[in-house]
Amino acid sequence: MESIGKNCTPLKHDYDACFNKWYTEKFLKGETTPECTELFEKYRQCVVAAIKEQKVDKMLSEAQKETKFPK
Repeated sequence: MESIGKNCTPLKHDYDACFNKWYTEKFLKGETTPECTELFEKYRQCVVAAIKEQKVDKMLSEAQKETKFPK
């Protein structure tokens, strides 16, 4: 699956692969220590930048003003 920003897609694939490996090989066997946090942070930063670049953050902000979502 593609990411919101095309340049974020390789980071998403790297994180997804790391997470899926951790989940199946460790988490399901009881090891709950998080892994892949550095990959996730790089991907998150890329997504946040893409959201701002595409002005999705402004659309969300406007939608939240129009519709009061519970906090």
